[in-house]
Amino acid sequence: MARPPHACPPSWEVPERMSAGYTRLERELMTARLRLTMLILSDAPYMRAIWATRPNVPPPNQDQAVARLAERIAEYETTGIHCYGLRLHGTDEVFGYCGLVTGRTGLDEPEIAYELIPQMHNCGYATEAVQAVIPAARATGRQRLWSTVGAWNAASLRVLEKNGFVRDHSLWDEDGEIVYLRYELQSHQQSPAPYPPA
Repeated sequence: MARPPHACPPSWEVPERMSAGYTRLERELMTARLRLTMLILSDAPYMRAIWATRPNVPPPNQDQAVARLAERIAEYETTGIHCYGLRLHGTDEVFGYCGLVTGRTGLDEPEIAYELIPQMHNCGYATEAVQAVIPAARATGRQRLWSTVGAWNAASLRVLEKNGFVRDHSLWDEDGEIVYLRYELQSHQQSPAPYPPA
């Protein structure tokens, strides 16, 4: 049975390797305030600090953070997509990440994912990073992006809606409602105008 036009691909249709016809996501992006760079193993302490802020999740130790980051770095070779470390111009400290992941929707229609340490919230950095990643995703040749967000996470929903994502549907799991938002890359030839910090 054919899927509706905007339906997410089911798990058995999710490819594990980069499909023919897509180019790799760029390795580095720049915005007015941010450098978005590919993560490297020496960024593990920063990523550990980011992961440690997740509620109700045991924080990783240093070895676990290195192993998790190494796995993410290796995935780029097979998938062609990755998450960028977020750095302010003039600094080397990673305070968050933003990029593409297979997530719940697969490699052909990946999710955009982002996470920042709490001290850097409410400054517009997530909105600015997502705005930079959208045209980079379009340049890979993909048609659509998704993002899945807990319905309770009003701040993340605002970031996505500011950048032109629209709510498509919801699913429920043990944590409650998960909102699926989509972005039609080829229908938006211009990225949204910059937004001031929240």
